[in-house]
Amino acid sequence: MNEFAAQRVGAPDASRRHLLSHRLRGRRRALGLTQQQVAERLDGLGVRTNNRALSSLERGAGLDGSRLPELAAALECSVTYLLGLTADPQRWRPDAEWRAVDDVARPRASRPRGASAGGTQPRILGPDVPDRNTRLATSRA
Repeated sequence: MNEFAAQRVGAPDASRRHLLSHRLRGRRRALGLTQQQVAERLDGLGVRTNNRALSSLERGAGLDGSRLPELAAALECSVTYLLGLTADPQRWRPDAEWRAVDDVARPRASRPRGASAGGTQPRILGPDVPDRNTRLATSRA
């Protein structure tokens, strides 16, 4: 189980914010971008911001979940990656260990009808989900 999966079960909101802010900063640095460059990319996507606001996001302040798709696009990664559900920035499906942790952690009443603790399908997060043919091709691989 990766380091973030251990934090996932019963993680308070502060841990989730820390994880997301860590991923935002890490991905920006991995791409070699400044906060200003990310702000310019976001502006091109219709999200008006500046490097001060991005600095706050990277410290875990003012995180707005409704902006995750644009943040992911600006940072060339998936929303699933930003949320810490996969270690691969390009992967849209949560890693197997995340699905197992999530399924066990969810109360029975919140699972899809007929699903057991280990048998639910992962939830899809954001508009970065590949088209049906791509999903089918990767599930067969």
